[in-house]
Amino acid sequence: MRRRAADYRRPVRKRFSCWIWALLGLFCIAGFVLFVVQHNHHHEDRVEQPTLERSARDVQLRHERFNFTKEISSVTSYARQLAEQMTLAKAYVIIAKEHNNLHLAWELSSKIRKCQFLLSKAAMTEEPITLNEAEPIIKGMSSLIYKAQDAHYDIATTIMTMKSHIQALEERANAATVQSTFFGQLAAEALPKNLHCVTLKLMADWIKETPLQELADDNKNSPRLVDNNLYHFCIFSDNLLAVSVVINSTVSNADHPKQLVFHIVTNGVNYGAMQAWFLSNDFKGSMVEVQNVEDLTWLNASYSPVVKQLAEEDSWAYYFKGSADINVEPKFRNPKYISLLNHLRFYIPEIYPQLEKVVFLDDDVVVQKDLTTLFSLDLHGNANGAVETCLEAFHRYYKYLNFSNSIISSKIDPQACGWAFGMNIFDLVAWRKANVTGRYHYWQEQNADRTLWKLGTLPPGLLAFYGLTEPLDRRWHVLGLGYDLNIDNRLIESAAVVHFNGNLKPWLKFGIGRYRPLWERYVNQTHSYLQDCVII
Repeated sequence: MRRRAADYRRPVRKRFSCWIWALLGLFCIAGFVLFVVQHNHHHEDRVEQPTLERSARDVQLRHERFNFTKEISSVTSYARQLAEQMTLAKAYVIIAKEHNNLHLAWELSSKIRKCQFLLSKAAMTEEPITLNEAEPIIKGMSSLIYKAQDAHYDIATTIMTMKSHIQALEERANAATVQSTFFGQLAAEALPKNLHCVTLKLMADWIKETPLQELADDNKNSPRLVDNNLYHFCIFSDNLLAVSVVINSTVSNADHPKQLVFHIVTNGVNYGAMQAWFLSNDFKGSMVEVQNVEDLTWLNASYSPVVKQLAEEDSWAYYFKGSADINVEPKFRNPKYISLLNHLRFYIPEIYPQLEKVVFLDDDVVVQKDLTTLFSLDLHGNANGAVETCLEAFHRYYKYLNFSNSIISSKIDPQACGWAFGMNIFDLVAWRKANVTGRYHYWQEQNADRTLWKLGTLPPGLLAFYGLTEPLDRRWHVLGLGYDLNIDNRLIESAAVVHFNGNLKPWLKFGIGRYRPLWERYVNQTHSYLQDCVII
């Protein structure tokens, strides 16, 4: 075949050059796009992060600056207007109901709820109420208040109605306070049924088990009971578990528990149970004596003015039949004040005539340190060693005694410092020398009409031991665990004795939970009777 002439030949195709250029172009475009995107991304990061941080700071600063209390007290704030309108509307709700205008009362109540919702929202969100939020409610409330005023519920009527309601509310509040105090006092006086359960089980043991009674008779003649080289403690109570905790806590923290002797006096109802408990349980070798107050036959009305007063009919009527004197606090009607056990503390030298020193403990204390060093303290010839309580002004003598009576004011300094019963070291030699019991009898006779002091054992104690009390270091005896919720933990930890004085006793369900473990740790929870009766 003949070849065509050069002029007529087809040009040779360049198959790869176009694709190469196309690919290069695409790569360039893609690179440019990536560069732009990446550049913008970094720029956004640099700009957006400070913006977000600034926004968060602004919100935080706004929240810190916003104070709802100040907002609602500001005369220019919507919150203040809403609060004032709500208060006035509440008054008109009462008046409308009294006039049987129930529809108006319902409308006002509806607006009050909306107002409360808006104020609550502002308090929770920490943002001020805006005009758009407040305007419809303020206008609606104003219209209803005007409607109420137009219905002759004028300001004078409003004031009179509100005054009568305030007076009624005050009377109800006072009545509720008195009732609450009364019920609290009643609950504090009552012994829980689980403690009754333990007492009944122990009484059954005492009656059935003759060896216990024989052991009790042998202990009465023990020479340890009158040995002044030992450390003697006395407790007067009808609460078995409380006394057990006092003794258990004392021996648990004593360096030489076998040198401790405890003298308990209880009433006839609990005597058998007390004997059965302390004879059948070991308290680290310490000696425990239990006496029946009814066996103290010398303590009678012919010897003791207080026994005579307690037997009088008006004393029983005062406690158990009520009194017309509404100014007498419920706590002063506590039947414990007519219990002879409560007054035995003034007859310790007569009950234990051979002893020279005794530490007196209330049944609502817990011992945390070794108390034997109390017996070596120098009382400087005084009969009573006690912790003073006049760090606060209300614990001085004038708060306990009637100084308008010349018998008191002529002999006693009203600013003298009060002290506490509950943990006291008594020098019985100095007691007998100063005839403290005779002084106690004198003051009881002077107070036969209850004009020198109301009730209790502390006021006559302050008088009987006036000028005969040696102040002890405060750490020996810390009080208030039966009513004060805010005692410093460091003070409690450093205390030799903590005292649950007050109504909130640790063996009661409404005792203060924060302090209850201090008492519970000395309850023998492994004892079968305590487990059966579910004490804790």
